[in-house]
Amino acid sequence: MPSRKNPHSLGATHEHIMPTKRKNSTKRKGAKSPSQTRAKASEQKWGQRVLDHGYCIIPALLLRAQCRLGLNPTQLAVLIHLADFWWEADRHPYPSKKTLGERLGLSPRQVQRYLAELEDAGLVQRIERRAPRHPGKISNKYDLSGLVRRLKKLEPEFREVEEEHKARRREVTRPGLRRRPRKAE
Repeated sequence: MPSRKNPHSLGATHEHIMPTKRKNSTKRKGAKSPSQTRAKASEQKWGQRVLDHGYCIIPALLLRAQCRLGLNPTQLAVLIHLADFWWEADRHPYPSKKTLGERLGLSPRQVQRYLAELEDAGLVQRIERRAPRHPGKISNKYDLSGLVRRLKKLEPEFREVEEEHKARRREVTRPGLRRRPRKAE
């Protein structure tokens, strides 16, 4: 069976991740798509050699809602590392506790405790896996749908605040608007 190209493996480049160009494009020749522009901007920020090792898409809302989700910094780091192993929507990530621990500078037992906390919070569900012809367990799979549900539930609140800020900025830029002093409480 041919191996699949993993965008997180050594040597992955944007070309493996970016959609291909359509032949019958209505764009003018040489114009870059928004995804190509973002890829170029990422390359300028991080450098191609750094990006050649792969990259992980993390929604900014996860970072912005860390406190709302009740996540301490280590729990957030565990979630980010799990997301780095989540390459396809319908395939749960399954890194070992040892691998996560090595990446995070934690023991497998500490990783297990953090995963249990994330599971108790409803953000992660551990799914036990067993090797068919070998005794014992192998690394668990981790279902992140609880985290996704929580972020989707918080999103409207964050969007509303963002839209209020945009509206206020538009008001302030209108000619003739003078800022009124706030009343002392």
